[in-house]
Amino acid sequence: MKYMGVNEVREAFLSFFESKEHLRLQSFPLVPRNDKSLLLINSGMAPMKAYFTGQEIPPSKRVTTCQKCIRTGDIENVGKTARHGTFFEMLGDFSFGDYFKNEIIPWSWEFVTKVMEIPEDKLYVTIYEEDDESGDIWHNVVGVPRDRIKKLGKADNFWEHGTGPCGPCTEIYFDRGEKYGCDSPNCGVGCDCDRYMEFWNLVLTQFNAEPDGTYTELAQKNVDTGMGLERMATILQGVDSIFDVDTVKSIRDAICQRANVEYGKNAKTDISVRVITDHIRSVTMMTADGVLPSNEGRGYVLRRLLRRAARHGKLLGIEGEFLAELSKAVIACSGDAYPELVDKQEYIFKILSIEENSFYKTIDNGMEILKSDMEEMRAAGQTTMSGEKSFRLYDTYGFPIDLTKEILEEAGMKVDEDAFADEMKQQKERARAARGKSTYMGADETVYHELPVDLVTGFAGYDLKVVEGATILALIAENEVSDAAQNGDSVSIFLDKTPFYAESGGQVGDHGTIKTESGIVAITDCIKVIGGKIAHVGQVTEGSISVGQKAMATLDWERRMATARNHSTTHLLQKALRTVLGSHVEQAGSYVSPDRLRFDFTHFTAMTEEELRAVERMVNDSIFASYRIEAAEMSIDEARNKGAMALFGEKYGDVVRVVDMGGYSIELCGGAHLENTAQAGSFKILSENGVAAGVRRIEAVTGTEALKHYQDQEDELKEICRLVKATPDKLVARVEQLVAEQKDLAKELEKLKAKLAGGVADDILNTKVEINGVAVLAAQVKDLDGNGMRTLGDQLKNKLGSGVVVLVGGADGKVNLLVMATDDAVARGVHAGNVVKAAAAVCGGGGGGRPNMAQAGGKDATKIAQALETAKEIISQQVK
Repeated sequence: MKYMGVNEVREAFLSFFESKEHLRLQSFPLVPRNDKSLLLINSGMAPMKAYFTGQEIPPSKRVTTCQKCIRTGDIENVGKTARHGTFFEMLGDFSFGDYFKNEIIPWSWEFVTKVMEIPEDKLYVTIYEEDDESGDIWHNVVGVPRDRIKKLGKADNFWEHGTGPCGPCTEIYFDRGEKYGCDSPNCGVGCDCDRYMEFWNLVLTQFNAEPDGTYTELAQKNVDTGMGLERMATILQGVDSIFDVDTVKSIRDAICQRANVEYGKNAKTDISVRVITDHIRSVTMMTADGVLPSNEGRGYVLRRLLRRAARHGKLLGIEGEFLAELSKAVIACSGDAYPELVDKQEYIFKILSIEENSFYKTIDNGMEILKSDMEEMRAAGQTTMSGEKSFRLYDTYGFPIDLTKEILEEAGMKVDEDAFADEMKQQKERARAARGKSTYMGADETVYHELPVDLVTGFAGYDLKVVEGATILALIAENEVSDAAQNGDSVSIFLDKTPFYAESGGQVGDHGTIKTESGIVAITDCIKVIGGKIAHVGQVTEGSISVGQKAMATLDWERRMATARNHSTTHLLQKALRTVLGSHVEQAGSYVSPDRLRFDFTHFTAMTEEELRAVERMVNDSIFASYRIEAAEMSIDEARNKGAMALFGEKYGDVVRVVDMGGYSIELCGGAHLENTAQAGSFKILSENGVAAGVRRIEAVTGTEALKHYQDQEDELKEICRLVKATPDKLVARVEQLVAEQKDLAKELEKLKAKLAGGVADDILNTKVEINGVAVLAAQVKDLDGNGMRTLGDQLKNKLGSGVVVLVGGADGKVNLLVMATDDAVARGVHAGNVVKAAAAVCGGGGGGRPNMAQAGGKDATKIAQALETAKEIISQQVK
């Protein structure tokens, strides 16, 4: 058996299937594209669903990949055993209606025994119990003895996902030897022990599962295989677990070095080492694919993994930040296979560092909340924390449940773990409900699914405003596939060629007209539908149109140019942001329309006024520089060498389109652009704000919209000048004068209010009553806000010397209540907070406060007299 490193195994597999005429594809990003059924890619087949379902045409009928995958279903077990992990790489080969069992079964054996050089006497295979065809191929063609072919039932060896394509599986197992066995006399393939390791699953899709539970033979049969890369490496390297294979071990060793511990010496320490080893791989890969920490969706997965790793780092005694440094070990191991890790490494370091620091602050805040909860429990004589409180700490504050349990145990307390589990279950159900109804692709089928799969539209809109002689290939009228449409019908038209840009990459779709000899259609949108088909959406405004007709497609060129101004300027904006703020800035989203642009980018604090001005000035300078804008197609490697910026989460083919703005800004982009930056005219930022954790948003305008913005501001300035009776050059001085006058008037008003309050105070003092030996002033006041009421209350308390002051007032339809008590009254049992709480309840409100002073609000001013009487009753009950 040949020793091979992880990177060698990956290359050997992909090269082997290239020799079998497979197209090698780079790993798809971890963020699924057009698939709402998944948060993260979790198998080699997952990004290929549209090819298997026929919704999209694959780039080749034979494909091979090594796919980055993340599964978090058993995250709590990661570290506790050497079996579990969240990140893994899945090797796979795929046939879309090409080869089937007679090819893949012998090829798999060839790869395993000839390329990997695994001894045949160490191998076993399983088949579905009704799949005799595969069994015969294994025995008669490959030569595997019958006693090494085991039949298993539907639960183990039949792949099925509701209705739709399905089929039997055949798997290859490796016998690791007796030392990994369970000593059971029945130990064999399929046993739960570690001796027989399944490492390659061949899914043979040959049936269609019908709604009535029956199966029909597929005309186009598919193959989907999956081999865990790390699992194969454990076999070839003769090690115990994925944590011991060369690349993963190098990360493990880096952790041990940082923590100054030795792996394999302490079971508890080993758990923490394994947790960090696995999780740092996941978070590094996810961050490189554009996932940002947040409190929902895939962002929550990232945050949870990162914080779990940070928590275990502290358990190992690691001081300070360490995750960004550890991610360097991941990049060193996997950077050649996944170049995005190298391209985005500075960004990865920044994100991990910020989130780790945020977690440590969270821990500090969580400790304070936990201490407060524990004090309440002690006061109530409780020893078990409710599921609601422990889950709030975990979910809202990110406080690890194991840390909560540990601290409670030290204080002789515990968590209601069943109740916590219920809260967790409810959260998962809410998350599932928020994602909506899930199908195989995560979305219900539409009328667009009824169109031919091979329908393709050639895009000519980079160079042409008008395309003549286009053919209408398909037509949807009033939400039904149709051969014709009449005046007034809402339609989606599919042409063989078009100048219309379909909405994608943040750029909105073009508008315009489509004319045939018999009708005219006003196009009000252009979108990409299932399989990347270009739909021209609009309404028939004259006559009728039909499939097969020749058509002239004409853009609304003014609208396209306005959109292009904003799109080209987003490239200049990203360049400026990276220059001013740093290389951690990455595009996180954009929206480009004729009237404005919106650009989302990764940054972690609000931009200062100086930064915004610098960015705005830099963008305008690049517009005035009149850079020529050139677009060219080239290989992805050429684009990288040219320094082209790529978008997060995008899957690029071997050939990409590069938009070069005079060498100043170079980006991969398929959108519509200007010919020269000067055509943008000018650029003005309207706003900058946060939209998510670590994501900021700039909204801006260019060209005629920028001019309109300046004109609107000028009109507003003139109106302000008219109102304050000043000319523009004297406006600031005039406003300063008015502000000073307003301040003087406010001071005068406060003096008058104080004088008035003094008179009111004397009147209220005359209403003093005694309740059980305590002087009480209880009165209704008018025309006083909260501040005025506090001022009056202080005056009354000082003049009273000893006792309680209760004031209730109504203003603007609301009720304000104030209770003040002197220290000796408090000593007699008076509690102002409880008095005001009871009185406010009478007025339909609430509040509270300290024993010596409290305020509250209410809604029903008709109950003020009753509230005053209630206050007196409560004071009577309180006084000892």
